[in-house]
Amino acid sequence: MRRADRLFQILQILRRQRAPVTAAALAEELETSKRTVYRDVADLLAQRVPIRGEAGTGYVLERGFDMPPLMLTPDEIEVAVLGAQWVAGRGDAALRRAAQDLIAKIAATVPERLRPLVLEPTTGTPPALDQVPDGLDLAEVRASIRAGTKIALRYRDEAGRESERVVWPVVVGYRESTRLLVAWCEVRQDFRSFRTDRVVGATFLKERHGEKPSALRARWRATLPARRALWKRTGAPGAGE
Repeated sequence: MRRADRLFQILQILRRQRAPVTAAALAEELETSKRTVYRDVADLLAQRVPIRGEAGTGYVLERGFDMPPLMLTPDEIEVAVLGAQWVAGRGDAALRRAAQDLIAKIAATVPERLRPLVLEPTTGTPPALDQVPDGLDLAEVRASIRAGTKIALRYRDEAGRESERVVWPVVVGYRESTRLLVAWCEVRQDFRSFRTDRVVGATFLKERHGEKPSALRARWRATLPARRALWKRTGAPGAGE
């Protein structure tokens, strides 16, 4: 790996990690020696890149550091295009348009020599089959998640029973043909997953639930180990009610 590429990759690794990254971990990913990592970090510091830390404790890149946009490696381009292809075939209308726009922007921005990776990618996703229509507007759901507002749902479970409940939306999960809305349910006083195709009606409320979206997601993630253990015991995926 060229030195310039290695310096850029060190910044990429530090950008994606919030905890300190040791020289040993950097050396392992970059397939080089710790001595080389120490020298590279010193070079970055000499260029006034805001890296905190030291040998033995690990390094952190301070937030707010800007890197030139779309300095992507061939693998990163293929990852972005592959993900955008999947979303273009399986997302809601707004996400499909955004995925197509993203591919076009990448193609227009990357150097000419890398453009074939966008226009003629070596990877691809199978066509989306048997897509089940959603019972609510997922673009509005995502806006509600960001705003921290509640949604009133009328939901039909697997047995056909309908119920009404107010939920605090957390995240939208995408499966091959269906979508799941993960939310805190005020009726159950717990996190629940609702298949969006089983939603009979939805009212997007202006009332806020009072938790930061990031805090609500963190609280949900903390329950996942116990939920996975339960799913393994019961064989139930935990989707819907």
